[in-house]
Amino acid sequence: MKILIAGSHGMVGSTVTTYLKAQGHDVVCLIRQAPGPGEIRWDPDAGQIDRAGLEGFDGAVNLASMPWPMRWSGKVRKAILANRLATNGLLASSLAACERKPRVLLCASGMGYYPSSGDEVITEDCPPGTSFLAQFQQAGEAATASASKAGIRVVHLRIPQVIGGRALQYVGFRGGNGQQWWSWIGRDELASIIEFALITESLRGPVNAVSPNPMRNVDFAAASTRALGLKPGSAMPALMVHLFMGDSGEEFVLASRRIQPAKLLAAGYRFRFPDLATALQHEKAVVDAATAAASQESQPA
Repeated sequence: MKILIAGSHGMVGSTVTTYLKAQGHDVVCLIRQAPGPGEIRWDPDAGQIDRAGLEGFDGAVNLASMPWPMRWSGKVRKAILANRLATNGLLASSLAACERKPRVLLCASGMGYYPSSGDEVITEDCPPGTSFLAQFQQAGEAATASASKAGIRVVHLRIPQVIGGRALQYVGFRGGNGQQWWSWIGRDELASIIEFALITESLRGPVNAVSPNPMRNVDFAAASTRALGLKPGSAMPALMVHLFMGDSGEEFVLASRRIQPAKLLAAGYRFRFPDLATALQHEKAVVDAATAAASQESQPA
């Protein structure tokens, strides 16, 4: 497939780009800087994109996102919402206007679409929450309506905590009483899911890109430290989470979302790393290999 990808330089996007190329796909990246070979320029904040360069793709993947501060002021909320609407809206409408449209558009969404639900099992059929994060994800998904109306198959990947890269140093964190359910996905697993969603015609609309084995926060932290050979981290009481992180702490640390990948499983996706220990060991091996390669390259000839 010839695939267009936005957000190719991020933690997830760089892995997805490398993975898709390794699988034999022709990947072209949307970037904000002056484009080089295999790149197309866009500036979603200014509503600008090389529309002629968008013709003839088989699929498109939008993983673009601005960095999120730890605390969400009113100004921050407006900025991240405007960014999501701009990226999703510009890409969807531009692809919809193409003469040779892609068959599929994948856009990153998030688990914050769902409310905190205790021990309840969450699937794609569950209703959205009412928090800022839930409204943010709903608005981002709705911004792709022009692509759907143009006959493009649109998939909203609702992505949880991604483990891999520098994020591995935080996996032992415990917040509140530790009984909240944490859904997660390995970075390389997510890349595999994205390829599967690109080629699987039956997948459309919301798709939970999560491991089928969510864990309570306290168990997640314990299993992580064992798998990585780390010392157990200290727990942060809920009051301190609120103090340091505000609303983002409630959404990303204390909320309980026991999410299942119902659509992926029904479509026949087979998880490469379904359990946390195996996923962590794989991701650590990837990081160690990259570190060793970088060290070797820095040595004088």
